[in-house]
Amino acid sequence: MRIPHLKLSTAALRAVIEEFVTRDGTDNSSIEPRIELVLRQLDVGSVELHFEQETETCNILPVNEGRNPRT
Repeated sequence: MRIPHLKLSTAALRAVIEEFVTRDGTDNSSIEPRIELVLRQLDVGSVELHFEQETETCNILPVNEGRNPRT
């Protein structure tokens, strides 16, 4: 399910993005630049925020991966 990122509070959106960019735990660099990059990508519309009901997790996907293909 697509979640419009502008509907979330600033704190909630930041928490979702922070969890996403630190999910794999293998990048030891500062998370701030990664958060800012995702925020910019959301703002320009190249990625979307999605909630996966089966796993109850949020993911950030490229726009073309988040949508069902038309048949």
